[in-house]
Amino acid sequence: MLGETQRNSSQTVVIITGGSRGLGRATAVSLAERGTDAIITYHSNRDQADSVVAEIGALGRRAVALQLDAGNVGSFGAFVAQVQDVLRNEWARDRFDFLVNNAGTYHPGPIGKITEADFDRLCNIHFKGVLFLTQQLLPVIADGGRIVNLSSALARFVGPGSAAYASMKGAVEVLTRYMAKELAGRGITVNAVAPGAIETDFAGGAVRDNPDINKDVAANTALGRAGVLDDIGPMIASLLSDANRWVTAQRIEASGGMYL
Repeated sequence: MLGETQRNSSQTVVIITGGSRGLGRATAVSLAERGTDAIITYHSNRDQADSVVAEIGALGRRAVALQLDAGNVGSFGAFVAQVQDVLRNEWARDRFDFLVNNAGTYHPGPIGKITEADFDRLCNIHFKGVLFLTQQLLPVIADGGRIVNLSSALARFVGPGSAAYASMKGAVEVLTRYMAKELAGRGITVNAVAPGAIETDFAGGAVRDNPDINKDVAANTALGRAGVLDDIGPMIASLLSDANRWVTAQRIEASGGMYL
């Protein structure tokens, strides 16, 4: 019956915020390779989102892209209604299985120069948005589901100019533990994944495109290189599998051993 999700690959559906690019895209594709369909969100670039939908379709899975401003709490009610419509129309069901709170942005600034507007934007996307979007999706996520919140290795070590961003990620890690405790009665696991420096377009593509930054990251990483998308997407996909059903309330860093 609708709302009672069988845990098998032909039926699992994930919602990934910010799933049109970077780590979100890598996660959506990795899950599709393992048999999971997806609802991905994008902020403004519909072409990127459509490309991910096509890539997932080529793998024999189904995907739908929905627009979402992850920092605009006032839009979440309409978004949840869209999700419910899509679930009914595309999957003939009223619940989804996995939520990956991945959407993010980065604005560098030392403590002496960070503006209130910059702070509020980071908070709205990385902390307030994660809390209230998850809250509004709780009636729609299946019992026995999984939630992954994206944190950052910067919540453990200090990176110049990242105080506000890293503080939001630290807050998300605390929130993750509270979510895990409060949702345990429904059999829902909640974990935080904290990537290290990854070669993406994040922060203007600094790690990917700047040879000096890439070299510095490699020199300070135990495994001797910067991370790539395929280091993170499959890891999150694995965390969402039944093999990790007994893992909850954890901060899992995927950094290759940065600054040990």
